[in-house]
Amino acid sequence: MSMRSSVTLICAVGVFALLGPCSPQLSSAQVAVTITTAPPPLPIYEQPPLPAPGYIWTPGYWAYGPEGYFWVPGTWVEPPAVGFLWTPGYWGWTDGVFVWTPGFWATEVGFYGGVDYGFGYPGSGYAGGYWRGNNFYYNRVVNNVTNVDVHNVYTQNVTNVTVNQVSYVGGPGGLKARPTPQEQQLARGARHGPTPAQIQQRASASSRRDLLASVNHGKPQITTTARPGEWPGSAPLHASQLPKPPPARPAAASAPAAEQAAARQQAELQARQEQQRAALEHQQTQDHASFSQQKNASQQAYAAMERAHQQQTHELQQRQSQERPPAEKPSQQAHASHQPQQPERHPGGG
Repeated sequence: MSMRSSVTLICAVGVFALLGPCSPQLSSAQVAVTITTAPPPLPIYEQPPLPAPGYIWTPGYWAYGPEGYFWVPGTWVEPPAVGFLWTPGYWGWTDGVFVWTPGFWATEVGFYGGVDYGFGYPGSGYAGGYWRGNNFYYNRVVNNVTNVDVHNVYTQNVTNVTVNQVSYVGGPGGLKARPTPQEQQLARGARHGPTPAQIQQRASASSRRDLLASVNHGKPQITTTARPGEWPGSAPLHASQLPKPPPARPAAASAPAAEQAAARQQAELQARQEQQRAALEHQQTQDHASFSQQKNASQQAYAAMERAHQQQTHELQQRQSQERPPAEKPSQQAHASHQPQQPERHPGGG
């Protein structure tokens, strides 16, 4: 069937407009887009490293727009409140059409169609981690927690409920999962919609032609982002994205005094720049934490905060790039010129 299937809007609103920003309560009857073409299989991808403690992985999914399905990359997200877990949205076959049921935040993980999203979402429940007090504990078996200083980790093997890439439940070729009584009860309780960061992630994805299934044939090149909005090849959004320089090499004890002084100045410059970068990263992390606690925070407010972060990061990067390391001293050049020359090598050796 054609990717450009007819679209029916339930309640005459889009999926994320229906959910609203960070904190609205949802009813179990609220669903959004329905179409007549099955979504593509889920792509296989690797999870990017955890950017900081407290983030929770939200898997990628196929959304639907005016030009058909498009991929929304999986990303690490700060939950709207301590104790909340993410239930992914899913596509389901109902009365001859595909219906999207949006994801939500709650203190338990609900039904997500039996879809094996991976990374702790094996088709039912969540095995990626749990809350203990104000701290989130990560299952290192399914989470990439190798590059960040996080001590709240444990090891637990995960058995997938479904072992395939099918992205919908019901209908021809679909999964056969059904919600448990507990999941049905959770669906009738208080739930919270996607955060502004998640809304922005979807909005950004919808504007990229390379994420359209009709363009990438169901195999997007960009499958994940480290955080919402941190797209590959774009200008750094946060200070955490700035590259760290390699450690400054100390001068040899026998080196001239000028060379040793230059090496010390280089080390001091790098230490000072790293302190500046760490301070800005801490400030931006605090901004995210404060924003996630706000009630009824809007997507526009989140976008404004991220624009400010990108400007701060750009200014720091520009300022530091203009801070040149000490120039090589003439004595260093003279010292280097008296070093014995290595014999010239030719093809074939000798």
